[in-house]
Amino acid sequence: MSDLLEQIGRSGDIKKIAPADYPKLAKEIRRFLVRSVSRTGGHLASNLGVVELTMALHLCAELPKDKIIWDVGHQSYTHKLLTGRKDGFSFLRQFGGMSGFPSREESECDVLDTGHSSTSIAVALGLVKARELKKEKETIFAVIGDGALSGGMAYEALNNAARLNSNLIIVLNDNQMSISKNVGGMSNYLGNIRTNASYTGLKEEVERALKKMPGIGDKLTERIRSAKDVLKRLLIPGMLFEDMGITYIGPIDGHDIGQMVKAFRNAKKLQKAVLVHVVTQKGKGYLPAQADPAAFHGVAPFHIKDGVPKNAEEKRLTYTKVFRDTILEEAKKNEELTAICAAMPEGTGVLAFAKEYPKRFSDVGIAEEYAVTFAAGQAAGGLHPVVAIYSTFLQRAYDQILHDVCLNNLPVVFAIDRAGLVGSDGKTHQGIFDLAFLLQMPNITVLAPKNAWELKEMLRFAFLQKGPVAVRYPRGEACLSFEEYRTPVEKGKAEWLQRGEGIALLPLGSMVETAMEAAAVLTEKGMKPSVVNMRFAKPFDTVLLEELKKEHTWIVPMEEGVISGGFCEKIAAYYQGADQISVLKIALPDQFIEHGPVTKLKEKYEIDAKSIVGKIMEMTEKSGADLYG
Repeated sequence: MSDLLEQIGRSGDIKKIAPADYPKLAKEIRRFLVRSVSRTGGHLASNLGVVELTMALHLCAELPKDKIIWDVGHQSYTHKLLTGRKDGFSFLRQFGGMSGFPSREESECDVLDTGHSSTSIAVALGLVKARELKKEKETIFAVIGDGALSGGMAYEALNNAARLNSNLIIVLNDNQMSISKNVGGMSNYLGNIRTNASYTGLKEEVERALKKMPGIGDKLTERIRSAKDVLKRLLIPGMLFEDMGITYIGPIDGHDIGQMVKAFRNAKKLQKAVLVHVVTQKGKGYLPAQADPAAFHGVAPFHIKDGVPKNAEEKRLTYTKVFRDTILEEAKKNEELTAICAAMPEGTGVLAFAKEYPKRFSDVGIAEEYAVTFAAGQAAGGLHPVVAIYSTFLQRAYDQILHDVCLNNLPVVFAIDRAGLVGSDGKTHQGIFDLAFLLQMPNITVLAPKNAWELKEMLRFAFLQKGPVAVRYPRGEACLSFEEYRTPVEKGKAEWLQRGEGIALLPLGSMVETAMEAAAVLTEKGMKPSVVNMRFAKPFDTVLLEELKKEHTWIVPMEEGVISGGFCEKIAAYYQGADQISVLKIALPDQFIEHGPVTKLKEKYEIDAKSIVGKIMEMTEKSGADLYG
């Protein structure tokens, strides 16, 4: 496809490319990424922005001996190309194919499987400690975006990096974006640095002018040199990093390979933490992504000509849209209703709320722990906050949910998007742990809807409660089936969908559709299964569970979450010791689930309708139970 890119088959091959050809290689990489991602989908804008930065890092590093830690990791596509994984892009984020994030299974050049923000500096400090104790000499780079500097862990790590007496290079990739535009003090601080006159250039001009003054020029120049830290503080706002004890280099052009190589090589000479501030353009080289980098953060397959998604003609109702519309409707009735998100107003569906009620909306940046405790404070002050967040990111605030919200029994609503399997983002983003960790917390109510109508009703229910409530719903298109079942949502009450005998299917949330499919097949085989939409994972309907004992010998709870500590185990524990009752748990195994289409993953891990029917038939044969009418 391209002359220069074809020459790179493994790590280090970039060093064989002539410096004069670096711009051509960068152009080829961008062309390759756009074409590849247009076919498979993936993270585009972030990767287009770090092409030259990644090239410069690889020119200065000896991989895999040296280490590059990518914060979040969705910007590692060029890194993958430069470490010989070009062929893997044909199956990027596809079932059984290459991950869209760093993966230790793929290459020894990937230090850590990553997918969450603000972790790279802490990891790098751990690697520095290991290097010191093992008396080795590798160079360690931590690449962190300016958006990730809104996360508290980054500051905890910077605080410790300031004490370092060993080399560590922190590369601050400043593109003014996380997924959406950055917010907060750090964003403003970096903006001031970007727009300020160059400290180095101005200092040199001052020194040249002073030297021309006869008699006193040299003395004044020497005094200014000895007072350079004071001058820095006058000319560059804050000098936060220098004040902490971290040497600061920059800002420099993140698309000028020569500048960056020089800066990295200078940084390698210092036996301390050095922060190299590079300014990049997210989406660079592809006009649609440059114009709207947030829209091209994570994309489905698209048409290269205009960037329009290939399935754009399909106007689907998603669970996120149902949440968006419901919170807007309810906010008109309740002035105490507020919305909070962690750097994802578009993805979580609260952007419209932010525009309609700007004073009642807060985007706290990539700071999930803060978001939850901030919500606790709002609730303690008499408001009714809604934290709109993805399942995978909610787990970052476990302690805050437990201690700050649940312990105080505060009316905070957690609108948990992307709950369950999410598909192509893979291991780090599957929303399969929230049930297990929420169900152990006192005071919280946990619900999951079977369809779009029920999500709306559950949210309305949640907004009226006086304690914490979590409503979890899946990614993507909302189920529009089962509209005939509209039992009012009452706390702890399940809903009968089908009454039978012998075997009872107890699905939660997204598993209702699967359960109804399985029930139809079982009915064709002569069984009479009951189906109960459990609705509440906590508290669940114990009255109904007692009723099931009368006509059923097999109970089959079903959830789209890990089995350990989850909904299925709670149901099994309830029936522990009950005479003539057996429980078949349908859940995901206790492991991290790879990327791939949700339908494929459900089949592989046997929580699809066909697999469930097979398990029930096998169970029936082994037990000899008469489940037929």
